[in-house]
Amino acid sequence: MKKGELSHLARPGREIAVRVTPKAARNAVVEGAEGLRINVTTVPEDGKANKAVIKLLSSALGVPKSSLTLVRGATSRDKVFRVDP
Repeated sequence: MKKGELSHLARPGREIAVRVTPKAARNAVVEGAEGLRINVTTVPEDGKANKAVIKLLSSALGVPKSSLTLVRGATSRDKVFRVDP
């Protein structure tokens, strides 16, 4: 997904639910019928996958990484992020 392609979702205060697949073949953000799916190549240990997800999601939304907050799902594949102003 190109940088800023999901900018229509980047409204302050909005919560964005994602499904994460760690240890994937390549990094990707896919918008589908079930919502956002994020594939990352990193392993889910010591928060590495979460950092990779934040990096990919912020790029796809066109917002800085610091404006995304992980609300729920730090250790789960299903995560909810909030876009902060």
